Amino acid sequence: MTKTLSKRALKELERDESIERLRGIFDGDDKPMIYTILRHVSPNGMSRDISLIYIKGNSVYHLNYSVAHALGDRLVSRNGSDAIRVHGCGMDMGFHLVYSLSSVLYAGEDRAGYKLSHRWL
Repeated sequence: MTKTLSKRALKELERDESIERLRGIFDGDDKPMIYTILRHVSPNGMSRDISLIYIKGNSVYHLNYSVAHALGDRLVSRNGSDAIRVHGCGMDMGFHLVYSLSSVLYAGEDRAGYKLSHRWL
C-alpha cells in the first residue's frame, strides 16, 4: 500500500532534500563563494529577482531551484532565466539571500550565517 504525502509533508521533504543537496555541493569548500545576479527589480523597488550561481572546479551550479525550496521562497521565471523573488529594500538583498541560505544550511553552528560568502556579478 502506498502512502500519499500531504502538501505540507511534501514541501518539508523537498526542503530537506534541497538542504542536503546544497550541503553536498558545498562540501569540501572552506568558505564557498556564491555569485548573485540581479535579474529584475519591480517598478516600485520593493522586490527583486535574484539568481544564485556557485563555481567549483570546472563546474558551474545554478542554485535557484534548490535554494528556493530550502528557504521556502518563490521561484520565478522571466525572459528565459529563473530567479528567486526577494521582497524588501534598503539593504543588499543579495547578501540577505546568501546569509539566509547559510543560516539554514549550517543551523546550530557558530556564526552559521557567515559560512557562505557572496559577490555580485
